[in-house]
Amino acid sequence: MHFKHLTTVLFVVLLVGIPSNAQKKSFTVNQDRLEKRIFDLADFGIQENGETERVAFSDADIAAREWVIQTMKDLDLTVTVDVAGNIIGKREGSHASKKPISFGSHIDRVPHGGNYDGCVGSMAALEVMEVLKENNIKTKHPLEVIIFPNEEGGVMGSRAMSGNLSKAAFDVVNSTGFSMGEGIMRLGGDTTRITEAIRKKGSMAAFLELHIEQGGVLEKEGLNIGVVEGIVGLKWWDVTFTGFANHAGTTPMNARQDALLAAAKFIIAVNEVTNSFEGAQVGTVGRIKAEPGAPNVIPGKVVASLEIRDLSSEVIENVFQAIKAKAKEISTNSGVAIEFHPLDTTADPALTDLGIQKEIENSTKNLGLTFKYMPSGAGHDAQDMARIAPTGMIFVPSKGGISHSPKEFTSAQDIANGANVLLNTILVLDKKLD
Repeated sequence: MHFKHLTTVLFVVLLVGIPSNAQKKSFTVNQDRLEKRIFDLADFGIQENGETERVAFSDADIAAREWVIQTMKDLDLTVTVDVAGNIIGKREGSHASKKPISFGSHIDRVPHGGNYDGCVGSMAALEVMEVLKENNIKTKHPLEVIIFPNEEGGVMGSRAMSGNLSKAAFDVVNSTGFSMGEGIMRLGGDTTRITEAIRKKGSMAAFLELHIEQGGVLEKEGLNIGVVEGIVGLKWWDVTFTGFANHAGTTPMNARQDALLAAAKFIIAVNEVTNSFEGAQVGTVGRIKAEPGAPNVIPGKVVASLEIRDLSSEVIENVFQAIKAKAKEISTNSGVAIEFHPLDTTADPALTDLGIQKEIENSTKNLGLTFKYMPSGAGHDAQDMARIAPTGMIFVPSKGGISHSPKEFTSAQDIANGANVLLNTILVLDKKLD
């Protein structure tokens, strides 16, 4: 072949090779569309003051769920609602035998909550599905968006899916006045068949959840993404103080069995004992009720809450035993009996999958974003999903570290950053996971 012709052929080959690089294109979410969905979701339960109330099982919650289901259908997802009320939108993969990669969060809220807790992860999951649809991307694995019900009232949907929802939980009543059992039925579930919601361990290739941090670390350090190492475990107790109710005017100070005074000393002790341990564990008394509750009667009975959180079950137990020992000392000195009653709200610590952590980090770097590894001090649906699937979690900044408040806020840019990390991590896992 003549040299001139050879040169021409090589030039053509190089030109033909250029389009193959388009396959390396990184897809990104539509920030405006994602933000609009978050605002649209906030309309369900909107009040005259401009704030939204959407506690699980409320009419607003049911209406929002119907909107989510229709949105999933518009994205050509196959939608089902399982017996626990989990909304599942499925997109088939090219390899039917492969296990699904699942991702999602929740849309229910605490009373007087904000528009971002849970909602960011849920709307980002829908956005990921829309990006895949509009770019005609076919993954090997089936993909599932899961919107879990009643996360704020006891991670109900994810507990049911992991086989960790006991029948005793059905009696827990939230601020709507409906019990969890009644709520499941309102959402289209069926408490008589609750075990049908259980997914076997290993039935998912992976589970991912995007969430606002709910703390101020990322904002304070000027970082875009938190790669969550694990979700703290927590235990709750009701602590009952039984003294003797008596006349406040005629009972000398040194002759009292004041249950409220003993409870006050206990509250201080919880703070001191928890701080005496090395680490990031937390101990909290967040609720207290004194009886009979009259200004002129020495309280004879007090019921207070106790919550302890840490990434280690052993640390939680050690802190509890130390608090219990201090309570015994307070009881002896005050003549007030102190009893601990464990509540059905225990959540074991859940470490996220190391391989998925690394892929989240890599996706973050590839997008030119900053990050840090960090624990989650709040509970999430991912905590229960980690029981049955390799799990990863992505944090985005919370303005001022505020959450569970109408002032809760995360910028559209930060939300889009997190959604892009979620999207790219899913695509990488689709290639790497069997």
